[in-house]
Amino acid sequence: MSRESYDADCARCPRLATFLEETRARYPDYWAHPVPSFGDPAARLLIVGLAPGLHGANRTGRPFTGDHAGILLYQSLFDAGLASAPVSLESADGLRLLQARIANAVKCVPPQNKPLPAEVRACNGYLAAELRELRAVRVFLALGRVAHEALLLALGLPRPRYAFAHAAEHPLPDGRVLLDSYHCSRYNTQTRRLTAAMFRAVLARGCTLAGLPGARTPGG
Repeated sequence: MSRESYDADCARCPRLATFLEETRARYPDYWAHPVPSFGDPAARLLIVGLAPGLHGANRTGRPFTGDHAGILLYQSLFDAGLASAPVSLESADGLRLLQARIANAVKCVPPQNKPLPAEVRACNGYLAAELRELRAVRVFLALGRVAHEALLLALGLPRPRYAFAHAAEHPLPDGRVLLDSYHCSRYNTQTRRLTAAMFRAVLARGCTLAGLPGARTPGG
């Protein structure tokens, strides 16, 4: 990653910078800095989430690692042949992603897990820079509406033309594809707004569109 796509000392957003400072004081063993993206730099599939969770990625320093949302995500990636292990608890656990990468719309943990629109825009330059660096990506998988809109902003595409909906498939002008899923958050999975079968079906479609040989339908 270049300085344009990740800055461990970023303080563009005063509210988030203050919250991180408070978090470091309260939890001195936590990562508590902007969380870098994770995965294969030659990925064909880029998954984009919302932001680090306070006791998950903000603690471990790796997206979706150590929190509830990562349970379904990493198990599904493993089942699809895109991860070397089904569980992601710590950044030093040796887990690797294969042909896949995970980023977030916002790299710093927000209070109440809710980044402000201005914070999403302020962080978008990092995402846009990373998209330029990831030349092999064929499919973008957005986890939730905020990630969907952050990807469109980073790609310079108009929001009205690409409406968010679970399992929506958006061909992009350059031949790549934007695929949508509900976020695999605790709330969505516990209320069954998003089931494991629903998420794995979207991921399998993403693998197919990305030309990944391990693509298979749930249960296959």
